[in-house]
Amino acid sequence: MAVGTFQIASLVPASPAAVWARISTMDGVNAELMPLARMTHPPELQRLDPAIVPLGQRLFRSWVFLFGIIPVDWDDLTLVRVDDGRGFLEHSTMLSQRRWVHERTLEPVDGGCRVTDRIEFEPRLAVLAPLYAVVFRQFFRHRHRRLRRAFARE
Repeated sequence: MAVGTFQIASLVPASPAAVWARISTMDGVNAELMPLARMTHPPELQRLDPAIVPLGQRLFRSWVFLFGIIPVDWDDLTLVRVDDGRGFLEHSTMLSQRRWVHERTLEPVDGGCRVTDRIEFEPRLAVLAPLYAVVFRQFFRHRHRRLRRAFARE
């Protein structure tokens, strides 16, 4: 049972294929996260390729670094669905979260695509849920701002 849930959507001025080419890479993920955070990954898993990603299994442990340098959390990244060019569904555990669900979808719209992130989380310390709700919302607003800016410049 999720303790917190929210959804954020943005219109990005690019095709779903162009957006997918960016967001399906760890470089693209980190471009959205910086300068607030950075996630690690094994070099061989730079891209979310549906042909090689084992679904429903932990892919790797990603360390989360605040401001790119201070380790603050880890994410045992587990994807249960990867739809090439359309999105993904992650069901993971983290040091701070008993349950983390992140679904990202891309939908074509006039002038580009709509990127929607749906988040569900269950903190290991339930008392921190209100704080996490604020932090995670702000974090995803930051990610969407960075994504929109990246494609506005291109």
